[in-house]
Amino acid sequence: MSHPTSARLTIDLDALAHNFAVLRAEAPGAEAAPVIKADGYGLSAAPLARRLWAEGARGFFVARLSEGEALRAALGADHPATIYVLDGFLAGSGARLAAARLTPVLSSLPQIEAATTFAAASGQPLAVAIQVDTGMNRQGLTLAETQAVAQSGDRLRGLQVDVIMSHLGSATDPADPRNTLQQERFAQVRRLFPQARASFAASAGIMLGPDYRNDIIRPGISLYGGGPEERPDPRLRAVAKLEAPILYIRNVEPGELIGYGSNTRIEKPTRIAIVGAGYADGVIRASKGKGYGWLAGARRPVIIVTMDLIALEIGDAPARIGDWVELLGPNVLLDEIATAAGTVAHECLVRLSGRAERIYLGEV
Repeated sequence: MSHPTSARLTIDLDALAHNFAVLRAEAPGAEAAPVIKADGYGLSAAPLARRLWAEGARGFFVARLSEGEALRAALGADHPATIYVLDGFLAGSGARLAAARLTPVLSSLPQIEAATTFAAASGQPLAVAIQVDTGMNRQGLTLAETQAVAQSGDRLRGLQVDVIMSHLGSATDPADPRNTLQQERFAQVRRLFPQARASFAASAGIMLGPDYRNDIIRPGISLYGGGPEERPDPRLRAVAKLEAPILYIRNVEPGELIGYGSNTRIEKPTRIAIVGAGYADGVIRASKGKGYGWLAGARRPVIIVTMDLIALEIGDAPARIGDWVELLGPNVLLDEIATAAGTVAHECLVRLSGRAERIYLGEV
């Protein structure tokens, strides 16, 4: 009897639609424009976007120009979404932005200058969003630059400012005073662009309350099941499920070592399963000793993670070669795995590789 040897990754688009509905319900009256950068957080942007369009999404955020071009091609003429490119207007990108009908998010004075120059040369108004730094100190115009630009009509000549936006740095901690500081600064910015729609809240910001939601929310990690406060949220469903088969079952005696080096020593008689996945499939190596898999209705501790194989302690579980072990999914929660690996849910998703067989449920 043959057994599977490769991992499989199931992407549940019905769960994605559920999460989208949950997040939209938190901000009634606001447009929900999903963030599907990094190829849909590693899950493939095209099928995600098509399902989200069917659920009512009409705007999407990506990071790179190439991501925007690929998304426009994937959606096709029947899905005329607004696609915002967070990288903005980079040198030489004007023709490509225009050809794919992409909306650049301008985050610096040189980008604004490049965009106005392109608009003047083309003779057509260019729709843009403007990003303002309200305290994250990563990207965006300073408050002084924003005020100067808003008060000088020439600086925005040829540009149609559809959206003014900023990004919260500490929204995963609702009690952090930085949130209030950024909100107060963004309120000042909004008054400078009374005709533009405002966007401030990503997944965590949506949950901070009405003052943060504004006209457009940008749900990201919580679309895919990550909790807005970096811990599991029972309202959200797992979108990605990574499973791998048991390849070997063995008993290891006390004092024996497992894996590379001499750091992982077995202290008691231990029954282990060797599972056909590893960090080449996206299971983060740092989760060894802290993470878990799901087998036979219970959590099974991860002992080691290597490139292609994982060792789990399985005790007396009724396990056989060929049985599937869940490594991420409804029973192995994204935020808990991120905590075990000392990282964030975003990284756990984008590290999922293309080696596992991909199965999409609920495609349109």
